Amino acid sequence: MKKFSYEANGYNRSEVNQFISDVIRQTEGIIRKCQAQGDEVNKLKAELEHYKSLEDTLKTAIIKAEETGDNIKRVAREEHDLIVRDAKNNASRIVNEALLKAEKIESQADTLERNIRIFKRKLKVIMEQQMAVVEEIETLELDSN
Repeated sequence: MKKFSYEANGYNRSEVNQFISDVIRQTEGIIRKCQAQGDEVNKLKAELEHYKSLEDTLKTAIIKAEETGDNIKRVAREEHDLIVRDAKNNASRIVNEALLKAEKIESQADTLERNIRIFKRKLKVIMEQQMAVVEEIETLELDSN
């Protein structure tokens, strides 16, 4: 914990004010970092929505290709089946990529929530410490009177 020098009426005001300014600056830095992480989470969520849209488009394309394939001759049906398999493979790959991104986003969101909880706890400790300093100052003032 930071120690302050004493003056006639208690702690050195400039040291206390400097310490408070430092705490505010650090807190603002943490807030900016949390906001940046929030922006990143929102960006990743938007990307996930894009991948989900691609997945839906591919699913729709596969269904239509399968319905059309029923009316085509054997050769066309074989070619169609090949296209469908490729599309399913691509869809699976895209779905897997989207799921991996979703897991990453959820992990980042969990980390961000954890960091926010830690920040709140640390800020609470700092505030409690500052209150203890204020109470100590009041005690010293009462003792000196």
